[in-house]
Amino acid sequence: MAGILVAVFWAILVSFLAVVLVRLAQTLRAATRLVSAVTEQAVPLLGEASATMRSAQTQLDRVDAIASDVQEVTSNASALSSTVSTAFGGPLVKVAAFGYGVRRALSRKTPPPPPTRRNVVAGRTLPSPRRGRGRRGGKD
Repeated sequence: MAGILVAVFWAILVSFLAVVLVRLAQTLRAATRLVSAVTEQAVPLLGEASATMRSAQTQLDRVDAIASDVQEVTSNASALSSTVSTAFGGPLVKVAAFGYGVRRALSRKTPPPPPTRRNVVAGRTLPSPRRGRGRRGGKD
């Protein structure tokens, strides 16, 4: 009787292991199909990503070249501005100041007023009326 019991136990154990192995084989087949499908889709995606990265690198190289050119133009413009300011700034200020002085001198060049008589009142001399000053007493 113990032999039959051991034989039945072994039969159940072998059946259980067979079912587990069949399920494991099915799972491995499904995983293999999944990996092959992912590989079929991933390889073109990786190729496209690589092409995109090369294109981006080319564009970055162009932008870097443009940025260095802009920096060079900016430094040249700064140097030119400094040179022009140095070369023409001082003389232009002097010419403008001279022109202002000439204009001011010509505007003040009015004929002197004719001599006025002084009024005499009971032995006193009155001052002559002031000319060219308004109510505020400022210069013209």
